Amino acid sequence: MIVVAGEALIDLVPERPGDRLGPLSPRLGGGPYNTAVALGRLGAKAAFCSRVSTDGFGEALLDGLRAAGVDTSLVQRGPEPTTLAVATVGSDGAAGYGFYASGTADRLFELPPELPSGVRALALGTCSLVLEPGASAYEALLRRESGRGVFTLLDPNIRAGLIPDAYAYRARFRSWLPYVSLLKLSEEDAAWLGGGVESWLAAGPEAVVLTRGAAGMTVWTRSGPREVSVPGERVEVVDTIGAGDTVNAALLHVVAGRGPLSASGWRAALSFAARAAALTCGERGAQPPYASALRAPTPPLP
Repeated sequence: MIVVAGEALIDLVPERPGDRLGPLSPRLGGGPYNTAVALGRLGAKAAFCSRVSTDGFGEALLDGLRAAGVDTSLVQRGPEPTTLAVATVGSDGAAGYGFYASGTADRLFELPPELPSGVRALALGTCSLVLEPGASAYEALLRRESGRGVFTLLDPNIRAGLIPDAYAYRARFRSWLPYVSLLKLSEEDAAWLGGGVESWLAAGPEAVVLTRGAAGMTVWTRSGPREVSVPGERVEVVDTIGAGDTVNAALLHVVAGRGPLSASGWRAALSFAARAAALTCGERGAQPPYASALRAPTPPLP
């Protein structure tokens, strides 16, 4: 089983990109939530670990997880409201966000008991590692599960507007790296965080994947192939919401627990992730693809 831990929220997405005062459509979202749904749609055995509101939005979020076949037994519930993220979508489909997260349910996440022994991977990231007091609980979960040998993926997915002290966050990010197996981040995240691939690899991760949007993605590893790149898949972009989260899911689905990969193995894994992300970009809001939509639902890794 792969466990995804982090926030579940509602994206309010413009029905007409570029229209600042146009109608907004509510969409199920949150980086970790999208990753869990994408895993379920790809056919992976997945579970979601978070705190979700008992309000109507919270019920809809749980319905979305169950529809994707995601286990919700690790979800905590509370009467606090659901976090809202208001998206702005540019003419190129790129999305920005404003958040309404004061006093919301996902901020009050508490460290759960040890995860089941059958868990082979844990993924964390985005707002959940910023907003206290839940951020400290998610951090403790990362350290504990990494310490007992669980494969871990970290996607910082920076939302700068939610980070009150950039210097403190960057230092905290570096403190997580010894507990991370796979660090995945975008070019924008990398530029904001500073440092670089060499320093990140030296701090702990076995591999670092950098996404470049339409230009594709690259992995660097500490053992095996030093650097492998694949191009992006061509697609008519509606918006980019959820594309990076789909990359997380695709990589976890084919990489977690397999041990070091060859160059051809990494190329197959990255190409699979690029294809899945492209299909997500062709839909409005975070709509990860089902396995049946991919040319190779589970690519063989040499």
